[in-house]
Parts: sequence; structure tokens; C-alpha cells
Amino acid sequence: MNGQIREVYIVSAKRTAVAKKGGAMRFVRPDDMLAHVLRGVLDDVPAFDESGIGDVVVGCAMPEGEQGMNVARIGLLLAGLPDSVPGVTVNRFCASGLNAVADAAMKIMTGQCDIAIGAGTESMTAMPTMMGNKVSVNPRAFESPDHIAIAYGMGLTAEKVAQRYAVSREDQDAFALASHEKALAAMAAGRFRDEVLPYAVRSHLPDLATNTVRISERVFDTDEGPRPDSSLEGLAKLRTVFAARGSVTAGNSSQMSDGAAAVLLMSEEAVKRTGATPIARFRSFAVAGVPPEIMGIGPVEAIPRALGLAGMAQDDIDWIELNEAFAAQALAVMRTLHLDPAKVNPLGGAIALGHPLGATGAIRTATVIAAMQRGEARTGMVTMCIGTGMGAAGIFEKV
Repeated sequence: MNGQIREVYIVSAKRTAVAKKGGAMRFVRPDDMLAHVLRGVLDDVPAFDESGIGDVVVGCAMPEGEQGMNVARIGLLLAGLPDSVPGVTVNRFCASGLNAVADAAMKIMTGQCDIAIGAGTESMTAMPTMMGNKVSVNPRAFESPDHIAIAYGMGLTAEKVAQRYAVSREDQDAFALASHEKALAAMAAGRFRDEVLPYAVRSHLPDLATNTVRISERVFDTDEGPRPDSSLEGLAKLRTVFAARGSVTAGNSSQMSDGAAAVLLMSEEAVKRTGATPIARFRSFAVAGVPPEIMGIGPVEAIPRALGLAGMAQDDIDWIELNEAFAAQALAVMRTLHLDPAKVNPLGGAIALGHPLGATGAIRTATVIAAMQRGEARTGMVTMCIGTGMGAAGIFEKV
């Protein structure tokens, strides 16, 4: 290390299309999804000595089962990276993928390496519950009112936010419908095409006539979540699922999903050495804590910190990817910080596009970078709330 903070450049960012839980990727392992996007970002730049990659940092919110055993290391080996390249899995729940990108960037900023990858992978299909393979909340959480919110389901925290910040059911449903409409319009216009790395999904099906196993293959390249049949009338008919007199429904909540994404980052020296073309610059990342019972408000605390670290004002941000864990919390954040609705999730958000937990931060980073490449934004921010009461935000700038 030379003691000098270095510039960090993004040279490629790719994601899979996002599948519904039990959908197109139901038989695809999360480490295979990860290997696919890792290989994709590397193949997207001129060939270079991959042994020079200093680390592969991968976010995963439920690092157990098929995505356990340090899925980062397993995924990079499956991607064909040299044995000398290390990998580490990080878990900050819904911010894991963004945290991974930031951790990779900071390794370069501080001179620990010249090339790193930040990524995320999550198969919610592979997890039997939203709390992983085995639900085991510490019993002490139930012994004190100060800790009970640790055991709250995320939907209940959304209800708490809706109540405290006066977000009506009607506003939540209208926000959810807009998410679907924006996503469908973006898909029709091909605006996700450059960021999505098609995945060849193979299925093994029994052929009873020949007593053999038939292998079929289809290319998965289109997000499954957006619903063309969404309507305010249909959303209004859905029952609340977390509180009897609540307002949060399956229709105004994010979708459980499967997906992965990767972001390749380099120092200025590595860019020159490899001949890669920088497309964006990493500016800052920040996290902050909030009361667990209103975890959805986390970005309200994280965004100002990230802006301060970047030396930027809120109005300097052209494009904001605010993860729509729930319409209630997204609206509460937007109203509290006075975010410009025109800048927030221009292509739809997690209510329509899905939320594969630990992968979402890296996925939404790919969306911001693609928007910059299309000339639709000069600056972008990815931000989200985090279970147990936190928020995260990362800022990027077009080169």
C-alpha cells in the first residue's frame, strides 16, 4: 500500500435475468448462476492474465445449503478462474450484493489489489423459508421489548413503516402498479438487453416411450416478474398477509426470486495494462443502522452518508435504484428524503422485477451502469433497506 486512495473503475457489469421463485431457474444452482456471470464480465473485456485478480467478493443473504460453503470460492473455480484467485462470501442481507461491489472497490482504492470482482447470487427457490434452511432466532429476542423486533418478519416491519409514515394502501398499490408498468415498458423497448447475460437452462425430462432421459435446453434472458395483467382493481382485492388490519400485500411487496450479477472493477493502472474500457467510476458506499422494527427506512440514514463521502448533493444524482422491498418503505423513504419520483426506479423495481436478496445490490448496479452506457444518466445510486434495521447506499459516476 502506498497510502494514497486510488480511483476505481467499473469495466463490466452483467446480470442474469431474474426468475420467480420456483420459476425458470428452479433447477439452476446458485453457484452455477454465479459462475455464469463471473465468466460473463471477464469475457466482456480484452483477455488478460486472470491470476492478477486480487479477490472475488460475493454477496449472499442466505449462505447455506446449495449456496453455502463459501459460494464465492466455489463459483469462481466453476467459472474457470485460476486456483490462485481467492474468494469470499459476505452477508449483509438485502445489501449483500452492493456490499460485495463496495468491498471489491475498497480493496483497489487502498492498494491491496488492482483488479477485483464484486458479485451476488441468490436462489430463493433453494431456501425452504425466508429465514433459510433452519429458523433459529435467539430466544433472548423474545425476552425484552428492546430486542423483539429482531424476530419480526420483514412484512411486519413494512406494516410498522406504513403506520408510522402514514403510507396508505391505495398509495402502495398505485406504486406497485407503476413498478410493473415501468418494467414492462422497459422490456418492450429492450432497455435491459445490454445488462442481461442469457443463461442456457437445461432440463432433464423422462421420456416414457423410450425409457430414457431427454435433455432439453432453453435460453432464459427475460425477467419473469413483471405482470401485464396488473391493475389497481386486482391489487385492491388482495388480502393483507402480515397484519389483519394492515395494508401490505403480496401485490405491493417484492417478489421472491432467483438471480445473480457480477461487476468487474480495476484501478487506473490495470485499465491501462489490460486495455479495458472504463464505463463508470465507483464513488462511495455507506451503511447505517435504524430500529429493527422499521428497518425499511434504512436508506434515509444511509443515503446522506454516501452522498457526503462522495462530496455530492442529492440533486447531483440522476438515477436512483431504490430497492422496492415493499411499496410502503419505498414511499416512506422517497417522501422523507424528498427524492424525485422521476429519478427513482425508471425501469421498475423489485415489486415487478424481483428481489433475489443477496444478489439484488449487484443486479441493480448493473442496471445503473447500463443506463450510463446508454447515455441516460451521468450519476447513479443503488440503495436499499436491510433486515434487522440497516440501510445501504452506493454511488457511481459515468466516465
